[in-house]
Amino acid sequence: MTNYTELWVNRDDFRSTKIAQRENPPLSDGEIRVSIDKFGLTANNVSYALTGDMIGYWKAYPVNSEDNEPWGRVPAWGCADVIESNCDDIAVGERLWGFFPMASHAVLKAGKVKPERFLDISEHRRALATLYNTYRRTDAEPELVKQFENERCLFLPSLGTSFIVYDYLVDNHLFGAEQVLIGSASSKTGFGVAKMLRSDANVDPKLVGITSPGNRDFVEGLGCFDQVVLYGEEDQIDASKPTAYIDMSGDVRLTTAVHKHVGENVVCSSLVGASHWEQGGEVGELPGAEPTFFFAPTQFAKRQKEWGESVLMMKAMQTSFAVAADIKKLMSIEWINDPKTLQKTWLDLLDNRVPASRGLMVSLA
Repeated sequence: MTNYTELWVNRDDFRSTKIAQRENPPLSDGEIRVSIDKFGLTANNVSYALTGDMIGYWKAYPVNSEDNEPWGRVPAWGCADVIESNCDDIAVGERLWGFFPMASHAVLKAGKVKPERFLDISEHRRALATLYNTYRRTDAEPELVKQFENERCLFLPSLGTSFIVYDYLVDNHLFGAEQVLIGSASSKTGFGVAKMLRSDANVDPKLVGITSPGNRDFVEGLGCFDQVVLYGEEDQIDASKPTAYIDMSGDVRLTTAVHKHVGENVVCSSLVGASHWEQGGEVGELPGAEPTFFFAPTQFAKRQKEWGESVLMMKAMQTSFAVAADIKKLMSIEWINDPKTLQKTWLDLLDNRVPASRGLMVSLA
């Protein structure tokens, strides 16, 4: 039997965690066992926990707990090696990239296998969008992609979301906005959107990043924002311009302040992330466009139908890798190799104690 090490998170109290050690049963037909070599740890993982019941992230790797605690496995993006296979189409030794638990190992049920990817077709994963059930077979990918494994785990999921948000804005002609505000501008997804808009010669909105005093230098150093505003100083934003508000913070106070200051000139208000998850809640009735939750797979599915999966993935990867290469020099990658350190770092993420300049990679295998 293979010994597993996993971090479990209480679905009702994210600060309550457990390091689980267990043995895995034999594989069923079509299943493969993987050793998770590495995964990225970012504010995205907090968002997955926060919206886990609404979107279905907890169903990716459910926990059948023997006690009364509602434990769950928070998913993360990473690389893994196939170490056992009961699927004729997937060989031992293959390397994969996709949605894995914060753990040393996992079991997937491979279906709809193609040379470049397959889907996990487990019954409990049907509620998840195809985006999260797709595993890339990296041996079939270009050598250039293989050289950026760490960046792929750390940046690509966030920047992939950035691309979908950016494309959503461009696809809708920025909703007529002349100004785009990014809440929690130090987040990878947040500044990724700004970088992509800044690089697009066909659009030229004023880009405003909203951030904390501790991340101000980092956000200014990104070179993509025309203005950087600190939390609590939203009155410095130009309220005369039609404005799209893209929020990575999930902070109700911030959303309320932006809407009340900019008023009816808020032409789009999308909640994408939740870096300030404990400041969430109902916003009530506000002036301007109604705040809505941005569900990336909806825009992804639209473009997949219009462009085809291969074209969509290539556009997203090229754009995301360009941003990753641009910001790599501003960040230092730090490795976490034991579950207790992961446990502590998870709490730091929850409390926004991880500076934007730190890139966290984890390996428990």
